[in-house]
Amino acid sequence: MATVTQAEDARRDPRRWWALGALVASMLTLGFDMTILNVALPTMAGELGATTGQQQWMADAYVVVFAALMLPAGLLGDRFGRRRMLITGLGLFLAGSLVGALAGDVNWVVAARAFMGVGGALVTPLALSVLPSLFGPDERTKAVGIISAASALGLPLGPIIGGWLLNHFWWGSVFLVNVPMAAIGITACVFLLPETSDPASPRVDALSTALTATGLGALVYAIIEAPDRGWGDPLVLAMFGAAAALLTALVLRERRAVRPMLDMTLLAQRGFLFNALAATLVMFVLSGLLFVLPPYLQAVLGHDAFGTGLRLLPMMGGLMIAARGTQPVVARFGPRAVVSAGLVVLAFAALLGSRTTVGSGYGFTALWLSIAGVGFGFSVVPAMDGALGTLPRDRAGSGSGLLMTLRQVGAAIGIALLGSLLAGVFRDRLDVTGLPARAADTAGDSVVAAHLVGEKLGSARLAASADTAYVHGMGVVLLVCGIAALVAALLAAAFLPRATPAPSTSESVTPDVVAPVEDARQ
Repeated sequence: MATVTQAEDARRDPRRWWALGALVASMLTLGFDMTILNVALPTMAGELGATTGQQQWMADAYVVVFAALMLPAGLLGDRFGRRRMLITGLGLFLAGSLVGALAGDVNWVVAARAFMGVGGALVTPLALSVLPSLFGPDERTKAVGIISAASALGLPLGPIIGGWLLNHFWWGSVFLVNVPMAAIGITACVFLLPETSDPASPRVDALSTALTATGLGALVYAIIEAPDRGWGDPLVLAMFGAAAALLTALVLRERRAVRPMLDMTLLAQRGFLFNALAATLVMFVLSGLLFVLPPYLQAVLGHDAFGTGLRLLPMMGGLMIAARGTQPVVARFGPRAVVSAGLVVLAFAALLGSRTTVGSGYGFTALWLSIAGVGFGFSVVPAMDGALGTLPRDRAGSGSGLLMTLRQVGAAIGIALLGSLLAGVFRDRLDVTGLPARAADTAGDSVVAAHLVGEKLGSARLAASADTAYVHGMGVVLLVCGIAALVAALLAAAFLPRATPAPSTSESVTPDVVAPVEDARQ
């Protein structure tokens, strides 16, 4: 009874809107931090000497840890106090940002990103789960809308803020910008948020958490290292085997658990399975695009970091416009038609982008980026909403957690697989004839490295070859993205149910839907 009274008091407390402001600041920070690094990677590659594989790790270290810890993080908040765990998450995110800003080499940056992933995994689900304790039913929809808008706003802000910082400060500033935002969030949580918990929630399964983290880590490691070591390398094959064994053990353990963290039985529902598959494939494509585009805009087209951020806006704008216009279109044509059409539009944009040449210029890129953004918006939002709309009330939490985890896994594999494909094609196509062995090896690391070597040696031919090789590799990546989107469109058209989710069911999952729907960003 005391817990209920405290919650009711909090809902009448005028400070609740200040508390919401703190949560908005936290979600905004996480939002633009997901895209801010993509713009910084070419700069960091030049100053830290990072290879394409190391750049993939800088991006993926956060995503892998985030995906692995999302479910146990939510359960920790339920059991030990959501405010306490939210403050802990913001503290870890702040500490990781400081380490990243002060890092002197690539390994420390990767470690910092992984540490930030732990904090992000705690903040994302818990920022939403405290809303019911702050707002009554009459205000909750408005609060959810505000916090979800903050999540979405982080998408276009990341590249712009990152580009401006890189033009005026050193690369560590893209990490340092998180510190004051996280500090504000911590202070507000301490003074404004009530403590809530749910001791009856499932216990955190340490073994399942370890199996998830090590299984995903082994898989991503094998994919990233394969282009350099070779796909038949014993270590690469061993890591693929370890990943398969660990993830199989995870599935078997969760299927036997009485109250599993990862409710695999939900995948037996056709509506949930194929909507989740569509949303995961969309994240696979989106994360791959955001990884390969900034080096093209900076190294090949010659724009600075801020200009690169601005030039990613057509995709972000298309995504946000489509996401906001989805509801009336779904009401008119049904979710299956909209998801399928969105994926076809996305496939068309990727296939159009695969025709990019060194001389295409930014106008052509802006065209297919805009189309891609519209395809993303019309596919991922109804897919996520449709998946969660199939869930019964008592499975809303576990279902949303599973979807968020699958989405992050799609993003991690997208960066790893498409980045590795790009690295392999680039190295094969780069003409290093006549270069010293060490210079040729360095030039093959990335397009940024090839330009630096070309400048040092005064070789315009190497720079031109690097541009041609990178654009060809980007075209191959976009072709794969287009094929993946077409396959997803066919699956959606064939297997998604026609019916729109029942209002009562979708109402019950609204607080859990917002993050995965609006947070289609990494």
